[in-house]
Amino acid sequence: MLSEIDSLFEDQRQSWPRLARGVEGLAQAKTRRVRIDWFDVFVRHIPHRVGSTTAAVDRDSVAKRPCFLCSGNLDPEEKGIPFNENYTIYCNPFPIIDHHLTIVYGKHESQHIAGQVGTMLDLAAALPGYFVIYNGPECGASAPDHMHFQAGLRDLYPIEREMATAKGVCVGKYSRNLFVFRDTDRSALEHKIDRTIELLAAVTHKRPEPMVNIALFHQWREWTIYLFPREKHRPGVFYSGELTVSPASIDLCGLFVVPLAKDFERISGHDIDSIFREVTLTDALCEEVAAKL
Repeated sequence: MLSEIDSLFEDQRQSWPRLARGVEGLAQAKTRRVRIDWFDVFVRHIPHRVGSTTAAVDRDSVAKRPCFLCSGNLDPEEKGIPFNENYTIYCNPFPIIDHHLTIVYGKHESQHIAGQVGTMLDLAAALPGYFVIYNGPECGASAPDHMHFQAGLRDLYPIEREMATAKGVCVGKYSRNLFVFRDTDRSALEHKIDRTIELLAAVTHKRPEPMVNIALFHQWREWTIYLFPREKHRPGVFYSGELTVSPASIDLCGLFVVPLAKDFERISGHDIDSIFREVTLTDALCEEVAAKL
């Protein structure tokens, strides 16, 4: 699978102008390290991400535009690789990370995690060295109307190092609350994530799906899953115009995307700490869920 993806990227970079521009834009991205308490966040200025960061994802706006993930609306040069009987792997033309992929469901169905955790686990097992991520429909997904995952090389994510020795399910004192699961048993992990999703739906009163971001990877025959329960889609500074940021899974893993130069220069660790705390679920509700787990 990895050799197929490497070939796909090389072929698409040569034949698909939109991807070539995206790869060049990523090569010119600026990144700086910000220290918050005991952990790091890498702030990354990528101008071509402004469209995704500011995307209108309300029901009316989504209904008025063609779905850019449906096969009939893709650029004629865009090609993909099948994954199982339902998904196709494409190169993401607006990359945040190296070898940024979009894994798209064949049918036009709304973004949802129910019944899809197994596919995420299978993707991670097939893509060693990659993170696989899921953004909920109100948690950073710019295409909430079409089921999809993303993936990319994980060498820059600080969360993997910082969570390597984390104990327990619920991690606190990390600005953003998250649940960490590790197991070699695929079925056991599916059950744990489904159970966590159900508990979060109950405590937040959000159904059919609570607000979540998920990032996971597979290494040494073990999966590691980071599940971020959400409180809000976007922080107050987005709506006030103070900072054009809209964190999703990649941001919550410690690679914080800032598409505007003026924001990149002035955003601080205090700003990011406040944003993480604002958009992820409260300590009390996370502890309630952890106790039931």
